[in-house]
Amino acid sequence: MSSTPGPEAPTETPDDVTKVTKADTVPDQQGTAATAGTDSDTGTGSSASTSSRDDLVREGEVAADFLETLLDIADLDGDLEVDVEGDRAAVAIVDSEDGAAPRTLVGPSGSVLEALQELTRLAVQADTGERSRLMLDVAGHRAGRRSALVEQARSAIAEVQSSGERRELDPMTAFERKVVHDEVLAAGLSSSSEGAEPSRFVVIQPAD
Repeated sequence: MSSTPGPEAPTETPDDVTKVTKADTVPDQQGTAATAGTDSDTGTGSSASTSSRDDLVREGEVAADFLETLLDIADLDGDLEVDVEGDRAAVAIVDSEDGAAPRTLVGPSGSVLEALQELTRLAVQADTGERSRLMLDVAGHRAGRRSALVEQARSAIAEVQSSGERRELDPMTAFERKVVHDEVLAAGLSSSSEGAEPSRFVVIQPAD
């Protein structure tokens, strides 16, 4: 398994969702609402938002070392790609010459991926002493899920624009909520996250 740097990704709006190739899973303050792009699901306002690129690269390297050891112990195939996306480190387990990335690490509805991401963040924090908001992807799961969410968000946005009424979406993970928040923000509407995990959901509000 090898750890190779990927191309730098464009800057994105912070929190509650994110772009992928690296990890995300910080629980939010349950039951609180949050505006688009600033949901506490991903820790907006934390010191990570001001981390230098060097610090984020370091996070990614520590995470890649941890994951490589984990893959070796479990005798699983997969290469590691390290990148920086916006204000987060990003790590992806991808197919290698020896075999495909272990999709068992995604799990039903991404549950195993979310747990592995949190475990990786804790490993990074233990090494650096700083809270990590790193994003983890396995076998392109988050990238594929993002595409589907973008379509779902755009459909809901069109409904809100047409009806002038708010729309509540189904419960989503923090990563999924941020994807929706970003689309809502780009459309000129507002959104918030409501409810408590694991039933926290996005509400899209019509324009004022």
